[in-house]
Amino acid sequence: MDLDGLGLRLRSQRQRRRLSLDALATISGVSRSTISDIERGAKSPTVLVLARVATALGVTVSRLLGEDQPERVITLRHDDQPVITDADGWQRRILSPNLPGVEFEFIRTTVPAGVVVGTFAAHAPGSREYVAVEVGHLTVTLNGVPHTLDAGDALYYAGDCTHAFANPGDIECVYYTAMHVTIDHHRSALEGT
Repeated sequence: MDLDGLGLRLRSQRQRRRLSLDALATISGVSRSTISDIERGAKSPTVLVLARVATALGVTVSRLLGEDQPERVITLRHDDQPVITDADGWQRRILSPNLPGVEFEFIRTTVPAGVVVGTFAAHAPGSREYVAVEVGHLTVTLNGVPHTLDAGDALYYAGDCTHAFANPGDIECVYYTAMHVTIDHHRSALEGT
C-alpha cells in the first residue's frame, strides 16, 4: 500500500468537504491521532479503519487507495489491483477502477475458516450492496439480523445499514461485493460542500 499517496488522497477528500481532523474523527469513529497518522503516511490503517473513514467521507475505499482513471476501457491486471490484508488473515482485493464522479466498488474478499471480518458502518441512504459467495459459507449480519449464504448464493441489501461479515465454516470463504455509494446530501450541506 502506498501510504504517502493514501495520506494525500485522504487529506484532499477531508479538506474538500471542509472537515477538520476532529470533525472527521467524530463522524467516522476513528481517533483524530489515527487519521492524522494516516494522512502523514506514518501509519497503515486496518481495512475496517479505512472503510470507516471512507464511509464518513462518502467515498469508496478504492477512491482513497488510487487515482481516477478516466479512460473508457480499463484493464486492471492482477498485480495492479489494490490488495489489503487484515491482521486476522482475510484479504480484500479491489477489482474496479476509480472513475471520475462514480463511487462504485467491485471487491473480492477471501476469509479463512472461522474468521470474523467485522462490522462496517452504514453508507448514505440510496447506497446499494450486492454479495455473491463463490466458495464456502458466509454470514452477513444487517442491522443485527444474520443472513447465511452458501456457495452460489447471492444477497442484495440497501447499504444504509450496518453490515458485518463472518466465515462460520471450516473452509476458506471467497465472496464478491459490488457496492454503489451515494453521497449523503444532508451531511454535505451541513459540512458546507
